[in-house]
Amino acid sequence: MSTNSQPTAEIAVIGGSGFYSFLDDVEEVRVDTPYGPPSDAVAIGELAGRRVAFVPRHGRDHRFPPHKIPYRANLWALRALGVRQVLAPSAVGSLTPDLGPGTLAVPDQLVDRTAARPQTYYDDGAAIHVSFSDPYCPVGRRAAVDAANAAGWAPVDGGTLVVIEGPRFSTRAESRWFAGQGWTLVGMTGHPEAVLARELALCYTPLCLVTDLDAGIEEGEGVTMDEVLRVFGENIGRLRGLVADVVKALPAERGCPCPSVLEGMDLPLELP
Repeated sequence: MSTNSQPTAEIAVIGGSGFYSFLDDVEEVRVDTPYGPPSDAVAIGELAGRRVAFVPRHGRDHRFPPHKIPYRANLWALRALGVRQVLAPSAVGSLTPDLGPGTLAVPDQLVDRTAARPQTYYDDGAAIHVSFSDPYCPVGRRAAVDAANAAGWAPVDGGTLVVIEGPRFSTRAESRWFAGQGWTLVGMTGHPEAVLARELALCYTPLCLVTDLDAGIEEGEGVTMDEVLRVFGENIGRLRGLVADVVKALPAERGCPCPSVLEGMDLPLELP
């Protein structure tokens, strides 16, 4: 296993089950960060003609529940490896009957309902206020929507992802409240991933696979882990193919606002 932490990838995928073997010519890299080790070794390989890094969000053995994922270490390690664009596939619940299981969504907004997760690199030495009004890379989102349409998997373009603390699922009252705010998706891992990527001037693009209708949206026993895993497993091949298509479509040179988000700021730390 390599210990080389020199830049070796330009794009990263942060994902879970079903993404452990989607790269070719893989080399695993251990990266030390000021925030401890990432969730697992970072796999570096080829995908769609690009150098891509993959980090398993929950660890290879799924040992990290959503509220314990080392988010800061994961994003820091990816930037240290040269990554500047991040794709983030994840399973989510739907807050509207219009978005049933198997729906692909590329949200454009985020609401944070987490409670106890470190969510900044800038908590010491200076007050750094990073713009987060539009939490996702516009170029990455457009590439994802266009790639999905081209593949025949018409996506939902836009919507709001509310991120809950977990690891439990929502109560019926909570999901009805979320839906009443006009929010459309609910997940457990999209924050602080997105804001940490922004604080490192990375592009971040969510790819949300709806696996269930949240507890307050339909009658019955509510969301179960078995249901989530079943629907995700049924769609993982399709999602992997989409990730490859988006990787191929991402620009080699970034022309979005993400690279310049930290310009003019006197940062209290040196970025990798």
